[in-house]
Amino acid sequence: MGSNSSRIGDLPKNQYLKKLSGTESISENDPFWNQLLSFSFPAPTSSTELKLLEEATISVCRSLVENNPRTGNLGALIKVFLSRTKELKLSAECQNHIFIWQTHNALFIICCLLKVFICQMSEEELQLHFTYEEKSPGNYSSDSEDLLEELLCCLMQLITDIPLLDITYEISVEAISTMVVFLSCQLFHKEVLRQSISHKYLMRGPCLPYTSKLVKTLLYNFIRQEKPPPPGAHVFPQQSDGGGLLYGLASGVATGLWTVFTLGGVGSKVAASPELSSPLANQSLLLLLVLANLTDASDAPNPYRQAIMSFKNTQDSSPFPPSIPHAFQINFNSLYTALCEQQTSDQATLLLYTLLHQNSNIRTYMLARTDMENLVLPILEILYHVEERNSHHVYMALIILLILTEDDGFNRSIHEVILKNITWYSERVLTEISLGSLLILVVIRTIQYNMTRTRDKYLHTNCLAALANMSAQFRSLHQYAAQRIISLFSLLSKKHNKVLEQATQSLRGSLSSNDVPLPDYAQDLNVIEEVIRMMLEIINSCLTNSLHHNPNLVYALLYKRDLFEQFRTHPSFQDIMQNIDLVITFFSSRLLQAGAELSVERVLEIIKQGVVALPKDRLKVRRLKKCPLDTAVSLDVNVSVLADPIQNRAAYPVYRLEGHLRTVTKVSDSFSKEALILSCHCISYR
Repeated sequence: MGSNSSRIGDLPKNQYLKKLSGTESISENDPFWNQLLSFSFPAPTSSTELKLLEEATISVCRSLVENNPRTGNLGALIKVFLSRTKELKLSAECQNHIFIWQTHNALFIICCLLKVFICQMSEEELQLHFTYEEKSPGNYSSDSEDLLEELLCCLMQLITDIPLLDITYEISVEAISTMVVFLSCQLFHKEVLRQSISHKYLMRGPCLPYTSKLVKTLLYNFIRQEKPPPPGAHVFPQQSDGGGLLYGLASGVATGLWTVFTLGGVGSKVAASPELSSPLANQSLLLLLVLANLTDASDAPNPYRQAIMSFKNTQDSSPFPPSIPHAFQINFNSLYTALCEQQTSDQATLLLYTLLHQNSNIRTYMLARTDMENLVLPILEILYHVEERNSHHVYMALIILLILTEDDGFNRSIHEVILKNITWYSERVLTEISLGSLLILVVIRTIQYNMTRTRDKYLHTNCLAALANMSAQFRSLHQYAAQRIISLFSLLSKKHNKVLEQATQSLRGSLSSNDVPLPDYAQDLNVIEEVIRMMLEIINSCLTNSLHHNPNLVYALLYKRDLFEQFRTHPSFQDIMQNIDLVITFFSSRLLQAGAELSVERVLEIIKQGVVALPKDRLKVRRLKKCPLDTAVSLDVNVSVLADPIQNRAAYPVYRLEGHLRTVTKVSDSFSKEALILSCHCISYR
């Protein structure tokens, strides 16, 4: 590139790039490298400019792919970078801007070339390009130096050991982005890789000892959200919006693969990506997610997942068991704060899910917090704006609620947290409401949105499972929340009657025309009845366990008691209707005795008095069966075709055991592919 390169359009004619990709071997000690690495031009700021960069370097990359087996120039470039990194820490301390700038440029070129090589060749061919020795053409010795492994170890050292200063910020971002590019190999394979070069280098050998230190550094990068330095902090030009050229390359295409990857069923919009205030934190999070979700090697578990599963709070002084490798400690309070603040991004929500699901220390800590509203409110806001979010983000938020509502303590405590003036909830002014009631309102709104728009039965079941998990601990439900529960049942009842009427008319029409195929109304009716039964189970669970805490729900039941008449004798609902029917009958008789023209306040007073008078043994305690529809985590996807994962999910069934709802999570191997797609979306044009 050289000092004269100032525009992307100049790259195809650049003499230094032509020499790098040409037929002449260049020694690692050649002054050429200082000339090549002294380039500076503005980073691409749009997808159009990014595409131009890729198109401008096509001829150079093709020439290098063809000539490198004979010249070894890629290996020489890597050796130049490796030799420079040995002095990088000292250069940072001495504020040697020029040296760090050129080292940064070397890494940028390596990453761009690595992306092209990974896209265009097999892993075996890729390794050959990184194991060159100056011998006869095409002759690769089995004991030749493996520069790829040395490069990865060097990158891990750079990320973990180089102090984060203004002059080292950019090269730290580039190092993390290069590792993300390296791990993108999975994107170009249909099958799940268990013997890939990523397994070979990252799960054993000299890279393995850096596992816990790397994971800890990436987490702290996410926690600190360090912003890029001001433009004047560098010798080379800096864009005002932060991030170097490689970061522009790596993250500017974020809507590419992520746009293609949708989990189906919840909206088709892709939310506009918010402006990133910390490129380092964002890239660190992406790399962390990819590492954590690599599949286990055939002979060893994923050490990065082990590190994420086992790290503890800095305030925890208990020793780590010898059986837990790669353990470390981190400040849970800082991590919790960062997770609460960053839930507007898909990847931060995926990290929260990963930690809650896999790290019992984190889960216990979060459930013990007295300020859970700081975490729950951002999750509810994601669900509330379902039409503006991509389906992946919505499902992740919903599964997080499912995990949280497994805990009875959480279900009780959220009704004790009183919120005021929820500005983003626009259906009704909520001047004061409990967190639990707000959660119910948002989940019910999600169900109703799904019924009218996307019609994904798995989303229905996930939402209802969250309500079922909470139902036994409903406390002091807001009158609007109680109304919405009954309104949802009313909507389901109307839908049930409509489908039943259509089925009847279709059956009558079939008597006169035997040639016309009948719609499968029986299946539709069965699905609706399953959902209605879940709603009845939720209402029944609340009445059985916390009737005296919820006069507003009893009021709503009485106000809409006609809705339940048709289900009293229905064979599918007779058993579950007994308690509901008893409550309606008991309180209706007390209202009749009180006379007509009763005010709302008087009705509530009668209900509160009646709760005390109602014998508890008359309500039959039911043990909820397994939810009729398996609730599901939408985490399975075929990398090669990006198929609709609704057809193939990891089951998340909900059980009622000894009166307590317990949730069983089973995440399949292909989750790691999905997480790789989510995390590597930043490195591929689409």
